[in-house]
Amino acid sequence: MPYQYPALTPEQKKELSDIAHRIVAPGKGILAADESTGSIAKRLQSIGTENTEENRRFYRQLLLTADDRVNPCIGGVILFHETLYQKTDDGRPFPQVIKSKGGVVGIKVDKGVVPLAGTNGETTTQGLDGLSERCAQYKKDGADFAKWRCVLKIGEHTPSSLAIKENANVLARYASICQQNGIVPIVEPEILPDGDHDLKRCQYVTEKVLAAVYKALSDHHIYLEGTLLKPNMVTPGHACTQKFSNEEIAMATVTALRRTVPPAVPGITFLSGGQSEEEASINLNAINKCPLLKPWALTFSYGRALQASALKAWGGKKENLKTAQEEYVKRALVRRGRRRAECWGGRHPENRPSHSGSSPP
Repeated sequence: MPYQYPALTPEQKKELSDIAHRIVAPGKGILAADESTGSIAKRLQSIGTENTEENRRFYRQLLLTADDRVNPCIGGVILFHETLYQKTDDGRPFPQVIKSKGGVVGIKVDKGVVPLAGTNGETTTQGLDGLSERCAQYKKDGADFAKWRCVLKIGEHTPSSLAIKENANVLARYASICQQNGIVPIVEPEILPDGDHDLKRCQYVTEKVLAAVYKALSDHHIYLEGTLLKPNMVTPGHACTQKFSNEEIAMATVTALRRTVPPAVPGITFLSGGQSEEEASINLNAINKCPLLKPWALTFSYGRALQASALKAWGGKKENLKTAQEEYVKRALVRRGRRRAECWGGRHPENRPSHSGSSPP
């Protein structure tokens, strides 16, 4: 007979649920500033700036210390390990800065993708070894949620059943470890937009992947009210010659989610998946306007789609600090304005159940 062990206490459940709902509160989304040292090197290279620890620190400081207009827009910030322990010029730890603005501190805990033996070039994600100890330390150091990314690719024979099951189980094991340490897990099964597949093929694969993920989460006794999902939008592959409207993308995305994601999940925070700032914003707006019932908060967890203009305006020069921050604030305010109008995915926040009391059992 199935039995949950070790079971979360009511107090643990309430803490996890409260954290999740704070992150996706009305008008708010997530700033993904968790690029690894290698990933941010490409961003810095694009503006002719050297990839040094100081340049990385200064750039993250630029984002985190933007003026208070951004506070109602950002519910959480995902950091990389290095960034969690960095400080502002005046000596304030970055987690303290985020919390002072009403945000929740998040941390990337996976250690990247590795080849999955027995497949044709598919991958799984490493980092489970020692994860419980790392989560316990991150919790002490101010982090209340985490992110773990698995990657799947659409091809003629991919993703394989093996890759789907393996990545779903890895995500579930990660989620369980996080919750045991008081950390809300963001579950991210990213289906890459590479390839020439059409919208229908992406929707089909997305449904199969998400169904497997939530089956694995159930098998591992995950408390869904204390989780968030970070999926791709359902879009055609970059090389697809057929064009689809924003409304078609929205309908395919919401349909896939309605078929697979339980209403117990507090929020869905979409990744931008290589979309431009404008494209990601327009598609998310269309998703929230889609005329289907959507029981979750639908918001953003954007990296490039929030940062691209700011990065370009900064150009690696300290004298451009204010100009770059203004670009970042402008992009965040655009998203907040649309989320406020969207009112929790088509349901007014006043009609949603309160989470100030006890959490679901």
